[in-house]
Amino acid sequence: MKFGGPLLAVNDIKESKKFYEDVLGQKAELDLGTHVSFGAGFSIQEKYAELIGINPNSVLRQSNNFQLYFEVEDLDSWNTRIKNINSLEYIHDIKEYEWGQRVFRFYDPDRHIIEIAESMESVVKRFLSQGMSVEETAKRSMFPIEFVKQCL
Repeated sequence: MKFGGPLLAVNDIKESKKFYEDVLGQKAELDLGTHVSFGAGFSIQEKYAELIGINPNSVLRQSNNFQLYFEVEDLDSWNTRIKNINSLEYIHDIKEYEWGQRVFRFYDPDRHIIEIAESMESVVKRFLSQGMSVEETAKRSMFPIEFVKQCL
């Protein structure tokens, strides 16, 4: 069995496709009108309730129990770019977790959670540039020493 990727139910396929392409830089690989698959391995589907034969009222909006996770090298520039889009609702501004990774989250047009995080390679490089040793960086980032060494 091969996993095919997550599919998000959306209200307006054109609006959602535009969001993922224009805002997050994703490339549509297949556009079937009510279904769009992106190269990153996820899809969006309009008229989801009809497709699977359930009551449209049972498709929940903003369940807050799932997110799409994207990694970037320059989190601050992405944060500025996203903040300049007035139609988006932020969940939280940049926060740093105990392992050093910085992230921010917001809702897409259908209120699915989107997380943008700096890559762990960027985190490790930041720690090393601040003078942390390989061992200190591995301990703080919770990544193996071998990974830290590969980032040098």
